[in-house]
Amino acid sequence: MRSYAQKGLVAALVLATQVVIVSAAEDRPKGNFRQCLEVSPECPVFATLYGYRPNLGANAFLCALFALCCLASIVIGILSKTWTYTLALGIGTFLEAAGYAGRIIMNDNPWSESGFKLQICCLVLGPSFVAAAIYLTLKHFVLYCGPQYSLIKPRLYPWIFVGCDFGSIVLQAVGGGMAAAGGTTNKKLIDGGNNLIVAGIAFQVVTMVVCGVLILIYIFRYRKARQNRDALNEKSSYEMDKEAGSVSLGKIKLFAGVIVLAYLTVLIRCIYRLPEMAGGWGNALMRNEREFLLLDGMMLGIACAVLTAFHPAYFFPPFAAFRRSK
Repeated sequence: MRSYAQKGLVAALVLATQVVIVSAAEDRPKGNFRQCLEVSPECPVFATLYGYRPNLGANAFLCALFALCCLASIVIGILSKTWTYTLALGIGTFLEAAGYAGRIIMNDNPWSESGFKLQICCLVLGPSFVAAAIYLTLKHFVLYCGPQYSLIKPRLYPWIFVGCDFGSIVLQAVGGGMAAAGGTTNKKLIDGGNNLIVAGIAFQVVTMVVCGVLILIYIFRYRKARQNRDALNEKSSYEMDKEAGSVSLGKIKLFAGVIVLAYLTVLIRCIYRLPEMAGGWGNALMRNEREFLLLDGMMLGIACAVLTAFHPAYFFPPFAAFRRSK
């Protein structure tokens, strides 16, 4: 029964992706523009990979937002001694800021090779580190509320899911290299590179979905065992702190909501990237800046902003313990 459901879900996802790809048919003009270094009558903006001059205001705003989040997360991390979380979120926000700096460079010159490489590399890598920060908090949520309800050991959450994140990065990096090596003449190599990039993004989406399913199962098992816990007088650290009145339930619930919001926004960004890359280089979806800014930039912006503003060192007891004990 489960296998049929899984096959049906996969088929639905494939169909949905194909529908979007059909509406994102390639519209980049044909020709060899590899020698283009700046905008000219022979090298129009429309002929670039994205087909537009990146909006200066929007990209500058996102660059400033991620830079501010990076600086704030580093300062808070140093004060709170939450090194691992700070490292993950700090690197993620730094890469995002650098990526949008690359897009600002492309506003000045849409043919800028350095600007393009900077933004494509950083904006592909950044979300994986933001996701890693989320996975680290999940580990501590499980430990705090009761590890016995988890299907896997809490310490495995960051190892498994961060490892899968980096696996997807490797696939995308290899695919990007193949596509770049193919240039404009070797269609077989270009298509092979695109396929690897799509596979890497799909793997990242599957990783996040599996993580979400594990957490839903954990919540179900935790609530189901409530009566047994009362009968056996089994109390987690969370329940003991709640009875002692040493924690703010409002803060814990708020932080849980922050993690859910960050998880969903990062997942939306990854799902958006699937049809964007599956449509091939220069397809209509890739050349739509509004959708990119909304479904990639703003989704990551929301995730990074809430993960920084509602830092676990001040809203989540296990992380607050690090701050008090060190």
